[in-house]
Amino acid sequence: MSTDSHDGEGRGPEDEQNTPDDQNDLQRMLREFLSGNGPAGGIDPSAFASAAGLPIDQQALQGLMNTLQNAMRQPSDGIDWSVTRRTAIDVAAEGGEGGDRAQVERAFPVAGLWLDEVTEVGAAPDAPRAITRIEWVQATIDTWVGFAEPVAESITRALMEALTSQLPEELGESLAGAGPMLRSVGGALFATQLGTVVGKLSREISAGGDIGIPLLTGPGREGGALLPSGVAAFAEGLDQDAEAVTLYLAVRELAHARLFRHARWLRQHLLSAITDYARGIRIDTDRIEELASELDIERPEQVQEMLAGGALIPPKTAEQEAAHARLENTLALIEGWVDAVTADAVSRLPGADAIAEMVRRRRATGGPAEHAFGTLVGLELRPRRMREAAAVWRLVAERGGISARDGLWAHPDLLPTAEELDHPARLLERIGLAGDPEPEADEFDRELQKLLAGGLEGLDGPASPANDSDGDANPDEEPRPPVV
Repeated sequence: MSTDSHDGEGRGPEDEQNTPDDQNDLQRMLREFLSGNGPAGGIDPSAFASAAGLPIDQQALQGLMNTLQNAMRQPSDGIDWSVTRRTAIDVAAEGGEGGDRAQVERAFPVAGLWLDEVTEVGAAPDAPRAITRIEWVQATIDTWVGFAEPVAESITRALMEALTSQLPEELGESLAGAGPMLRSVGGALFATQLGTVVGKLSREISAGGDIGIPLLTGPGREGGALLPSGVAAFAEGLDQDAEAVTLYLAVRELAHARLFRHARWLRQHLLSAITDYARGIRIDTDRIEELASELDIERPEQVQEMLAGGALIPPKTAEQEAAHARLENTLALIEGWVDAVTADAVSRLPGADAIAEMVRRRRATGGPAEHAFGTLVGLELRPRRMREAAAVWRLVAERGGISARDGLWAHPDLLPTAEELDHPARLLERIGLAGDPEPEADEFDRELQKLLAGGLEGLDGPASPANDSDGDANPDEEPRPPVV
């Protein structure tokens, strides 16, 4: 990777790295690009991708080049998030779509009827839909950007300031006064990485509510959605009938959609908590300068590795830990309620328990793309206490009925706290369902009690005249008149 001519014979890697005249291709391209001497199309996107380690195709990278050229002509401190949208769509489109759309659409009416039997939370007015991965990306990308933007702004600003102070002297003249452009470059790299993560995430999920938050919002979008390709991929890992898997996932998705439609405050409550947490992330500038000093000009992909590895995001503060715990508690309550209601609704569905266990495991662990988002932004959307929350919702329904269970969603102050998940008796006491009600005996128990009561009375009670061995009447009994 040299701009000069060398025969290359008798040279090892160390000699090549230590040769001052052997400039890195990326360094040369950045010099030409940032100095404005090269034409807009003068940089080969494939060569740039190879040098910078960006795993995107030539067309997508050419769009990134155009964005960087525009930023050079009109420097700005902002991030061009259109790169995220384009990249996410390109990644989501890879390999085409799959799955049975008709099968998904057949499952929705049945799922709605089953839910009507087990919850008082009514259906949303919007009809549920079968959507493609690209449609999911287009409908959710603004929400993902909203989560990532506060962190991206902090990281790119701190990173570019640190890199400027650490740049080699030979790049000083070319990069003088290019601070805004450097921030735009860093922002474009972050935006590209986020788009890649969201695009890959569309290939991991099967339903609109799989992440636990209401990503699909707006007119006509609140009724729930399944991705046929994701449903098919999920069913491949189970030894269950594909129709049964689709129906189970449809019930779960509609339960999720109903909850957020019923508790209108819930979406904003959840998104505000996420946004506040993200804005509370502070970048360690000392760590940024340390990383910048360790950057090897021969390995430009290190910048992307740092972004992807979360090296620029410091450990959580005590305030952030508390905020994250509250967020996890809310996510667990949402997932736990959906889990409990779905279990009641699919009680007649063969193989429901096996499907439910697989869903719980996937929600508890997440997929690679979801972990990548958590690393990139410093936030994991994991309902770690879903099982405990589901058990609490079932307990409330057993004690007070489904009205008492569903009624707790009327206001955030009514929801079970983390402490009450640990000690459900405290929740029951707070909502007036404390005490140990006697379980209703079934028919067999009642007949057994009668039998035992009769036997005990024969052993311990006074002998009846009919059973008296001597045949004498009871001495305390008044004489009966003679029969005429």
